[in-house]
Amino acid sequence: MSLVAPSSLLKVEEIQGRGRGMVASQPLKAGQIVLKDSPILLYSALPLIRQSLSASSSASTSCFCDHCFRTLPPFLQGDSSSSTVLCPNCRYHRFCSSSCLSKALNSSHSSWVCQALSSLRSNSLLIEQPLERQVQANFLIAAYNLANISPSDFQILLSLQGSPDDTTNAAAKFLHPFISSLCSLSLISPQNGFSLELTSALLVKDKLNAFGIMQPFSADDDQRSVRAYGIYPYASFFNHDCLPNACRFDYVDINPHEDSHNTDFIIRMVHDVPQGREICLSYFPVNENYSSRQKRLIEDYGFSCNCDRCNVESNWSDNDSVEDNAEDEEEVMDEDQYEIMEASDTDKHALEDNNDFPHAYFFVKYMCDRTNCWGTLAPLPPEGDTPSNVMECNVCGKLKSDDTFDVDEGLMED
Repeated sequence: MSLVAPSSLLKVEEIQGRGRGMVASQPLKAGQIVLKDSPILLYSALPLIRQSLSASSSASTSCFCDHCFRTLPPFLQGDSSSSTVLCPNCRYHRFCSSSCLSKALNSSHSSWVCQALSSLRSNSLLIEQPLERQVQANFLIAAYNLANISPSDFQILLSLQGSPDDTTNAAAKFLHPFISSLCSLSLISPQNGFSLELTSALLVKDKLNAFGIMQPFSADDDQRSVRAYGIYPYASFFNHDCLPNACRFDYVDINPHEDSHNTDFIIRMVHDVPQGREICLSYFPVNENYSSRQKRLIEDYGFSCNCDRCNVESNWSDNDSVEDNAEDEEEVMDEDQYEIMEASDTDKHALEDNNDFPHAYFFVKYMCDRTNCWGTLAPLPPEGDTPSNVMECNVCGKLKSDDTFDVDEGLMED
């Protein structure tokens, strides 16, 4: 089963050396929403037994709904045993409301999932494994459950990018016996070809296509954890760039409680792009240095990056940071240079040819300066043909006026 572009704004194309990617099918404006995507699969990023992490960890307690992954209200985060929010069977998994519980029992927390997770929690060998391995077990339970409740979505999952490698094959060999031994496995339809090979294929689809749904932002926490992972079939087509021209927004805890689409992703343009340009996201915070980015991309996604930014930063020393270089570059930029960079995308590319740090402008304008945030700023959606002058951070939610460029740092003012 193949997917086509979800709107007239984008088209899916094969891009040499990069696989499938999303390309603008018409000129796109800063702040324009180019995609809204719903997950076909969600699963917890917490260990099988939540208290198995250190007590100091923010992920050590069950503080999220096990269906919609909203942050639970304080009175539900303790030892509450309210029958309206606990699974009536396992009495372990917690939900934010009776409505969410009802939906979960018919989908993400079916009777098979409930029995399977209970069985895995009682397996001493598995719960002693690193968090990554336990989360992979969470994924496999969710994926095989998807084969039962939505075979068409399961086929979409299998159609996503990725072929098994030594790492995923090793993980599959360890985890497959646990999955195959679970009670009521007959619920898994035989036509899905339940096998070690299928388990390995699923794990690589997860590795290369899953998006993390982060825990709430806190300025006091410089290591945000993931609360859940999701498979977003259309968003998975966006390739990576270390200077993205689009970024993703999610409003897991902000959307109204009755909104069942609180885990949807919204992809918004960071700046204008012409027709035919590839639309890219950054797979991690844009402040990471060259060596860290390359390491993550190779280990997590199996490729190295040779984008314009990487080609420049590959010549830096390991001690150089994007913030320091952006500040240095800022000092030598006069007002005329800012006007040139603002003028057009084409002009910016021309300027880059004669600049030791051409992407300084990106960090000055599009990287959030809030402590421990490192999010990407994008304008709010335009109203008709009128662009917004308010920028929103996709991590902490901070809003600031683009008219002042950056009031806190005393940069250019209109």
